[in-house]
Amino acid sequence: MSEKKVKTVWGALASFQQEVPTIHKGTKGYGYSYADLPTIFEVINPLLKKHSLGFTQLIEGQSIKTILFHTESEGRIESITDIPQDVNLKGMNQYQVLGSAITYIRRYALSSMLGLVTDKDTDAGGEQTNTPQPPPKKALPKLDYNKAVKAIEEGKTTVADILKVRTVTDAEKKALQEVEQAVKSIKK
Repeated sequence: MSEKKVKTVWGALASFQQEVPTIHKGTKGYGYSYADLPTIFEVINPLLKKHSLGFTQLIEGQSIKTILFHTESEGRIESITDIPQDVNLKGMNQYQVLGSAITYIRRYALSSMLGLVTDKDTDAGGEQTNTPQPPPKKALPKLDYNKAVKAIEEGKTTVADILKVRTVTDAEKKALQEVEQAVKSIKK
């Protein structure tokens, strides 16, 4: 039985995705392992050929344009990814940093376009914990400035004590501190 020819880039891509394996290899960087471009090419190129697919990645200004094309239908899928600018990597000059960024973007843009899994998923890898949240604070009535001043004058409270139980504006806080300072200077 002969294989049915796929007539669109989308159909060819879907067929490719059904066959391409997860591509994990031992290249390590920044705390995780990933498949480098040569490893990815080694796995995908025979499958791309089988499904009449090809790709190219062009540098256009400060972006990389990835084009997936179907040789039979001449259909194509395009994606543009910006190359990060003003990045500094320890021990690398600006050209080495640019080369590293281009390789990184090429790998991720191509992997994204083809639906490849090329590195360990670390997004969900951490242990999930529930951090207890403090109970919501009850809304307090607005500060009665005159009562607060009187309580400070009578020595029944301080600005610090008021701030522990009330939310006050910066202006109210400053005014209460001035009252407290005045009361202290009078009592001396």
